[in-house]
Amino acid sequence: MTETKALLVDTATTLTSAEVPTSRLRSVAARATSSWSAQISLVILGLVLICALIPWVIAPRDPFTQDLSLRLLPPAWSERGVPGYWLGTDQLGRDTLSRIIEGTRITVLVSLFAVAVSGIVGVAAGLASGFYGGKTDAVILRLIDIQLAFPLILLVIAVVAVVGPSLTNLIIIMGLSGWPRFARVVRGSVLTVRNLEFVDAARSVGASRLRIMTHHILPNILSAIIVYASFEIARMILLEATLSFLGLGVQPPTPTWGGMISDGRKYVSQSWSVSIIPGIAIALVILSFNILGDTLRDALDPQLDERL
Repeated sequence: MTETKALLVDTATTLTSAEVPTSRLRSVAARATSSWSAQISLVILGLVLICALIPWVIAPRDPFTQDLSLRLLPPAWSERGVPGYWLGTDQLGRDTLSRIIEGTRITVLVSLFAVAVSGIVGVAAGLASGFYGGKTDAVILRLIDIQLAFPLILLVIAVVAVVGPSLTNLIIIMGLSGWPRFARVVRGSVLTVRNLEFVDAARSVGASRLRIMTHHILPNILSAIIVYASFEIARMILLEATLSFLGLGVQPPTPTWGGMISDGRKYVSQSWSVSIIPGIAIALVILSFNILGDTLRDALDPQLDERL
């Protein structure tokens, strides 16, 4: 009897696991790269990832080297541009292109780790809230409402000002600021699948609640989590840039995109590229992540397979 019960549990797990056939993966990949906008966004994000991983290899110059004789140069293609300084220099004569490449590492590092923190906390809270219901659901929902009642940017600014603007503190604070949104998305998805047949089958063979949540429910809501995470990365990039602009992000001399905009806003009349180009970089990366999120949402839609 024990062996039969174990076999039924394994069978239920196999039928509801997150393992996707190769043909399904190929179909998702084909749909995700079917549009020109998705292809361009993937190219941009690929370049961003390369810059974040090996900035010292790609950067044409040392981003920290100062040369006041070359301060506020316009891009190389401009009339007063100097060959080799493709995006010009800042108020201290530092190469703008090298500093943007170096700043990519900070932006990507902070944003990805912050989303990881908020995802772990939010997914755990959302699973518990949606699966258990009752008092557990009520308590978690009240915690979500309390945090969402405060304006996000003001809450983060206040906490960063108290604990200090170090890299670790920034990641933890930004991560904990985003968990309620993850929890709400996960809770809604759990409520949709928790009473379906495969969950009832797992209950009937004696699977524990933890096993049902982690082996049966979580794999079936993973696509919603992935799609939302891609949008959340874009939001975290904007939040990190905002904090750096206000002087509450990673501190100088480490270059950040928001910090570059803040430093260059005083010199826009003398050299527009100092502040405008980092802003363009932020806009392109955020737009690329949003396009990626839209593409993944369509590609991972299970109803699309039925319509095709």
